Amino acid sequence: MFDSFIRLVRDIYQTDQFIPLHEPRFLGKEKQYLLDVIDSTFVSSVGPYVGQFEAKIAEYCGAKHAIATVNGTAALHVALLLAGVKPGEEVMTQPVTFVATCNAINYCGAEPVFVDVDRATLGLSPRALADFLAEFGEQRVDGVWNKRSGKRIAACLPMHTFGQPCDMLGLLQVCERHGIPLVEDAAEALGSHIVGSNSFDPSAVSANEFAPTPATKHAKYCGTFGKLGVLSFNGNKIITTGGGGMILTDDDELARQAKHLTTTAKLPHAWRFVHDQVGYNYRLPNLNAALGLAQLEQMPLFVQRKRELAERYIAWANDAGVEIVVEPVGARANYWLNALLLSDEAERERFLTDSNAQGVMTRPLWELMPNLPMYSHCQTDDLCNSRWLAERLVNIPSSVVS
Repeated sequence: MFDSFIRLVRDIYQTDQFIPLHEPRFLGKEKQYLLDVIDSTFVSSVGPYVGQFEAKIAEYCGAKHAIATVNGTAALHVALLLAGVKPGEEVMTQPVTFVATCNAINYCGAEPVFVDVDRATLGLSPRALADFLAEFGEQRVDGVWNKRSGKRIAACLPMHTFGQPCDMLGLLQVCERHGIPLVEDAAEALGSHIVGSNSFDPSAVSANEFAPTPATKHAKYCGTFGKLGVLSFNGNKIITTGGGGMILTDDDELARQAKHLTTTAKLPHAWRFVHDQVGYNYRLPNLNAALGLAQLEQMPLFVQRKRELAERYIAWANDAGVEIVVEPVGARANYWLNALLLSDEAERERFLTDSNAQGVMTRPLWELMPNLPMYSHCQTDDLCNSRWLAERLVNIPSSVVS
């Protein structure tokens, strides 16, 4: 199994050199747009490419508004603030995520509460969320309170792991039933979407079946289901601005507040510097936005090639008898990072050791968030699926094949 995997990856990327997990591809007008910015001297957050990039991202995702930020963590921080998260409150989220998800909650003075994920989606489980709220939630006039901690549950923050869409329809039903605002961490899921309004079934396809769903005009993109959604354009994402993020929302007032807060809460004026609240220096520079705009123009090609890569991995996994993560029926993933599910922790460690020793980068799942010292005190459910995944999951090289 190991030898055939190494041969496959080297055949895909046509090199005997080190193969990274995910590196950017610059195949379009990146240099042209960057030189244009340099020649204009508008390299900071004032410049036309920022607005153009925001407008094109909003159009691509089907959102009414997009507000560009310096990174995805900053976008998450502001989105949670705008959703109403306050110090001393709690946010429901998943233990399978990058640490930025929880750090953004902490920046608000709030604490995460961790409930389990679904194995098929790797994302927050609607059933686990509903069970937790049924046991610990107490409905009051001002929202849902956690009976164990005595704190208000201010928001729910699911994350689309590796670009695989969560069961957003199920999560929305639970959140709407309890009046909990939903903020969507779609940092890894630009281009991923769910087709139709009632077609998502995370359990309808086995892990070794590949059932791509054609995009239609009824598709709803990750990042646009909640009150606010967040994207990331870090150097390893499907498109990059070097470092950057985006807040998505259909709410006019939230969009206005997002732009105001991320621009140091400065009141518009030709020369005066007056700020009406504590804001954040979070706006994306024009230089980064230019890079992002050129990258976004290549999204159809990037998604196509990443899905073709996923098909090759899935075919190999079926032949090798290895379990691999695939999109659920009713969802269409960007396959940002492909993931294998090995038989146990020992096999995972052998695979990681051998592949990295051979110059093919692979990595395990992030350390589960409640295992980190700063979040070890946070409340959880049994996290059965999360712990199962953490013992077995391995990410494999997923760069766009150029």
